Amino acid sequence: MDLTLIVVLVIALALFFDFTNGFHDTANAMATPIATGALRPKMAVALAAVLNLVGAFLSTEVAKTISGGIIKEGDDGVLITPELIFAGLIGAIVWNMVTWLLGLPSSSSHALFGGLIGAALVGFGLQAIDFSVVMSKVVLPAILAPLTAGLVAFTATKLAYAITRRYDGKPDGRDGFRYAQIFSSSLVALAHGTNDAQKTMGVITLTLISVGLQPAGSGPEFWVVVVCAVAIALGTYMGGWRIIKTLGTGLTDVKPAQGFAAETSTAATILASSHLGFALSTTQVASGSVIGSGLGRRGSKVRWRTAGRIGIGWLLTLPAAGAVGAIAALVAHLGVIGVIIDAVVGVIVIVGIFLLSRRSEVSHKNVVSEVADSGRAVKIKRNPKPKRKVKA
Repeated sequence: MDLTLIVVLVIALALFFDFTNGFHDTANAMATPIATGALRPKMAVALAAVLNLVGAFLSTEVAKTISGGIIKEGDDGVLITPELIFAGLIGAIVWNMVTWLLGLPSSSSHALFGGLIGAALVGFGLQAIDFSVVMSKVVLPAILAPLTAGLVAFTATKLAYAITRRYDGKPDGRDGFRYAQIFSSSLVALAHGTNDAQKTMGVITLTLISVGLQPAGSGPEFWVVVVCAVAIALGTYMGGWRIIKTLGTGLTDVKPAQGFAAETSTAATILASSHLGFALSTTQVASGSVIGSGLGRRGSKVRWRTAGRIGIGWLLTLPAAGAVGAIAALVAHLGVIGVIIDAVVGVIVIVGIFLLSRRSEVSHKNVVSEVADSGRAVKIKRNPKPKRKVKA
């Protein structure tokens, strides 16, 4: 009975993490089209929710990376318990809520990995973690993916403005890109579903394997895919307006051509990573793409102070979520009582963060109040015309 209760609590908490992942990462797809006026805020998050739902059914490779990769499971490894998985989820959710309050587009993926790693270290020590998998499928993609996406976005932005140079100096003049953004942002939302929804599927599958309800090394059951897809879609529809404001207006003033370049770069990087089974941070990819597009347009400025704050958040995510997960794991060792204590404390922290957020509320009504006016002319510095030589 106690084991059944713990499994139910773990699955419920995993779905709540999936929900927070949804509203935390809505900005990855919809910050730039909202910033340029390509989509209205409520329409944007509704579209992202539907496409996240669809994308969750397209791949399970990332789920297998989590359920059978980072934590050494099986005969040659450890038998991780539902209590430790519960503790890891507490670490991930608390960090997600803290960064959401601060409006920082941090990685929900790395928060989850950090929480699970911290809990596993408390329960079994260093031998429980497959650090080769962590390096090859978590750390290296975290370094390479935003750089790659930024470089692609930089090149795509340069190309877009070179093709449409005849519109320089006119009131943006590139309205075709605004419509194209609807397609490109939709592709990012679909790609997000193929990557991020998988992570919760992997956690639930890991839980079922740990109690013998599913064979080791198997993929997620169909019902797990369905409930995780619905949870992330509902979270996406909530909006995550604080992070949308940061990503859409805090890093650079986004024009339609920039937004299109950033979104296509983000989608291409995420889809490639999902196919290879890399548990990628879509947030880091999207942020790298926005910065790359900002560098690619002449006359635009990247706000490096904001980028620095985001970078610090990225560096702190794994250790901070791991520390919270480790503390929660120490309490969870008490059994059902420990899990209940973790749950109560977690609810108190989450409610407290939510109440703090009400003091400076950001919603669909004011998220675009500081958005760049995409109708203004793009300022392009022109080279002076060569002077004619006067014949003597």
